[in-house]
Amino acid sequence: MPARKTRSAPPLGLRDACIVAAQEVIAERGIENLSLREVARKLGVSHQAPYKHYPSRDHLLAEVMRRCFRHFAAHLDARPRHEDPEQDLESLGLQYLAYAREHPLEYRLMFSTTWPASAERADLANDATHAFDVLRSVLRRMHGDSAEVRELVELDALYIWSTMHGLAGVMNGQCIEQLGLKAKVLKQAVRHTMERMGMGLAGEH
Repeated sequence: MPARKTRSAPPLGLRDACIVAAQEVIAERGIENLSLREVARKLGVSHQAPYKHYPSRDHLLAEVMRRCFRHFAAHLDARPRHEDPEQDLESLGLQYLAYAREHPLEYRLMFSTTWPASAERADLANDATHAFDVLRSVLRRMHGDSAEVRELVELDALYIWSTMHGLAGVMNGQCIEQLGLKAKVLKQAVRHTMERMGMGLAGEH
């Protein structure tokens, strides 16, 4: 019996291909070397071709970052869900850290890149806000959604986000490998931080 042919993925259109090429340029040469001409060179098209979809380098970078935030929000939404909001919050934190570990380039683009100044940024802001809303929605289940606690939800969201961001930076950086920490300590670090964070939130009540 002849082997079954596998279907190859359809080729990307130019708009999407520019996004992939832009991320490759950033990964290989740094964000400072991203340009529409470099993207065109990588794709093997005329240097004017990317301008059909992106008026400037900043517009292309904004779209790259927007898609990162969209993928990030989808990753958070795909976490194991729990009826208990505190367990669901822990699941969300672990999902956040997993994304930072598995997608370091995209993570840096979202949180360590200056937002493009000359591009339209409304869509980028909307997708970034959606990612933050995933966290706020879990906190509303914990605190309620009355006007009296909305500020608390915002403050807790910032507290949790900054804690997870800091932990992701430490755990994914090279410095931690040089500190002589036992494997047991490193293995427990994430869970310990999550437990301490939960104690801090519980102390508000």
